[in-house]
Amino acid sequence: MGHVKHAVGIEPSLTQSFQGRGYKLIAGRFPDDLPAGKTFDVITLLAVLEHLPRQVQGCLGDAFVASLNTGGRVVITVPSPRVDDILHLLLRLRLIAGIALHEHYGFKPADTLGLFPMPHFRVLRRSTFQLGLNNLFVFERT
Repeated sequence: MGHVKHAVGIEPSLTQSFQGRGYKLIAGRFPDDLPAGKTFDVITLLAVLEHLPRQVQGCLGDAFVASLNTGGRVVITVPSPRVDDILHLLLRLRLIAGIALHEHYGFKPADTLGLFPMPHFRVLRRSTFQLGLNNLFVFERT
């Protein structure tokens, strides 16, 4: 009990999908490439929202309603906008490389709440961590 029996991951940077024992990784994008008719107990988006264009963000609420079982949860982390400032500085100083900051769409953590409309969702948790540089949201499908 309490363990993941089967997991599905969707990753746009994959060139092909593959499957292992208890999991499947899909080359694609959420929600377009979810397996048809499949619903989940938990969906996680860890440092994902800031990479999604606004028009995609606006469709997420409906996608979560269709993809989550009643009582299912969405767990999301969103960095603070200050993180982009720090990353830009580290890039200029050449202390990091390979960060795709151009993929960040200026997402503000408070905007997360608007993606999960009532009465379909309720907020279970909203908090910060990593010295306030990251935000955690947990929503439950009602």
